[in-house]
Amino acid sequence: MRILLAEDDQALSDQIKSILTLEGRAVDTARDGEEAFFLGSTEPYDLVVLDIGLPERDGLSVLKEWRRSNVTTPVLILTARDAWSERVDGLDAGADDYMSKPFHMPELSARIRAMLRRQAGHVNPVFTKGPVTFDTRNARVLKNGVPVTLTAQEVAVLSYLFHNAGRNVSRTELSEHIYEYDGDRDSNTIAVFVNRLRNKLGKDLIETVRGRGYSISLE
Repeated sequence: MRILLAEDDQALSDQIKSILTLEGRAVDTARDGEEAFFLGSTEPYDLVVLDIGLPERDGLSVLKEWRRSNVTTPVLILTARDAWSERVDGLDAGADDYMSKPFHMPELSARIRAMLRRQAGHVNPVFTKGPVTFDTRNARVLKNGVPVTLTAQEVAVLSYLFHNAGRNVSRTELSEHIYEYDGDRDSNTIAVFVNRLRNKLGKDLIETVRGRGYSISLE
């Protein structure tokens, strides 16, 4: 899953990105509102974490313009301001959730996971397909109850397919959602990751749909 993190505090941005990356997310960062607006308008993100107090262009105006432009990506706003009215303004502008600074990182991660599940139409944080379970809370994968070690890219592919279970996902779409903005988005490597997942988790886990990509059907 690919996330845009728009936060001008370098230390906080690095901390959030580090945690989200460990959870198997691809994270692009923006340091000001203009950069955030451009990336959010042109790249296919699964979620945006948006600080309200950005330089150049404040987060609230960025969010309003996205929604006027029919950008429907879920947005979690961050604010250092304590006034309830500003939180209301953010939600009314089209935000899906908010957090006030300072906050605990585990709570931020939990809110992001919940938003991603809601976006995909799922309520359970644990996905199950046959003998395989994938726990989105810690990116832990089990086969027949035994932990399986996956690379970061394998986790990213598996997570995206599980979150989009029941529909066909093309190689191009997968590459757009598991690599960062400046990453090498070679859609041909997706087949390599899928084959590795099949070798580790079972050949029947991921279905190949000829000419249309891959799919996981939940039980």
